[in-house]
Amino acid sequence: MTTDELEQLLAQQPVSRLHRLAHGRIHRHFRLGKRRLIEALLRHSAEHRAGLESDLSILIQERPTPTGRPELPHKTDKPLSKATHHHGPIQDGEGPEPPTDLTAFLAGIGIPPPQPFVPDPWQEEALESLKTTDVIVSVPTGSGKTYVAVEATKRAIDADRTVIYTSPLKALSNTKFTEFSRLFGPDQVGILTGDRRDNPQAPLLIMTTEILRNLLYDAAGGEIDLRLDTLGLIILDESQYIADPERGVVWEETIIFCPGQARLLLLSASIGNPQDIADWLTSIRPTSCHLVQHHRRSVPLRAGYLHPNGKLVPLFRTVGIPKGPTSALHPEAKRLFAQYEDDSVRSR
Repeated sequence: MTTDELEQLLAQQPVSRLHRLAHGRIHRHFRLGKRRLIEALLRHSAEHRAGLESDLSILIQERPTPTGRPELPHKTDKPLSKATHHHGPIQDGEGPEPPTDLTAFLAGIGIPPPQPFVPDPWQEEALESLKTTDVIVSVPTGSGKTYVAVEATKRAIDADRTVIYTSPLKALSNTKFTEFSRLFGPDQVGILTGDRRDNPQAPLLIMTTEILRNLLYDAAGGEIDLRLDTLGLIILDESQYIADPERGVVWEETIIFCPGQARLLLLSASIGNPQDIADWLTSIRPTSCHLVQHHRRSVPLRAGYLHPNGKLVPLFRTVGIPKGPTSALHPEAKRLFAQYEDDSVRSR
C-alpha cells in the first residue's frame, strides 16, 4: 500500500477508530483532531508501516453487534499488534460503569455550612514544634496552612516579638496585608514591597522575600534595623520557590542570614523533597528543623474542561481525578478536544 493510499484509507475512518489506532503509537493523541492525527500516524508509519496497516485492517473488520458495539475478530483471525491489543484505551460507552455527568461532577461545590473549628493534629503539631524548633509545613492546598501562620503570629505578637511574613509576589503580599489587617487590626500590620511602604514599624510586616533578603543584607553589613533585634518569627510562604532556578537563591540567602533568635516557618503545598530542606536547615541553623507533612487533601480535587464555546464537561470519566492513564478521559471531553482541534486547523 502506497503512502497516498494509506492516507486516503485513514481519511475514510471515524475519529474514534483513528484514536484506537494511535494508542501506544502517538503521544497525547487524544488532543489531536482528525487531520493532525492522520499526519502523525503517517509519520509513525514511515518505520512501522506493516504493523499500522495490519491493525487498521483488523479495526476495519470489526463487526457491529445488536447492541451497537463492535465485535472483535474471532480468535482464529489475525490478532492486533501489541500497540493496540486488549489493553488499549477505554472507548466511549465501554467500561464497567457509565461516565459521570455534569450534575455529579458539580455536586458539593460551594460554601460548606458553618461548624465549630477544630484544628487538625498536624496543625497542633506545627504550632507546638515552633516553640523550640524551625518548622516546615508541607501539606496539600486547602489543608489549612494559613491557620498555622495566623496562630503562630498571634503567639509571637503576644510575646512582644516582631513577625515578618513573606510571599513571592507583590500581588500576594497586598492580599495578605488586607487579610491580616482585618484579622489583627490595621495598626498592627505593615507592608514593605518595592513600591509600597505602609506602617513599617508595625509588629507584623508583610513583604516580598527579596525585600527581606535586602534587609538581612543591610544587617549583615552593619546597618542594624531595630526590627531585627525583636524579630521572633519569619514566615516564608510558597517556599517551594527555593527550587526556582532564577529566584531560589533569594530564599536560600534569606534562610542563611535569618537571625538565630527568630523561628522559621516554611509553608508550601508542592515541595518535592521537604525532608532534604529540613535537614539542610538543621545543618546551618542554631536550632533543628521539624517537618510536618501529610498527603490527604482536605478539599477534594476535580478536573473539568471548559470549551471555548462555553460548554463545561468533566475531564475524566470519574468525579475525582484518577491515578490511571489518560484512557480515563470523559467521552464528551474527548469529543470537544477533537472539535476544538478541527476548528483550530480550519482557522489557519
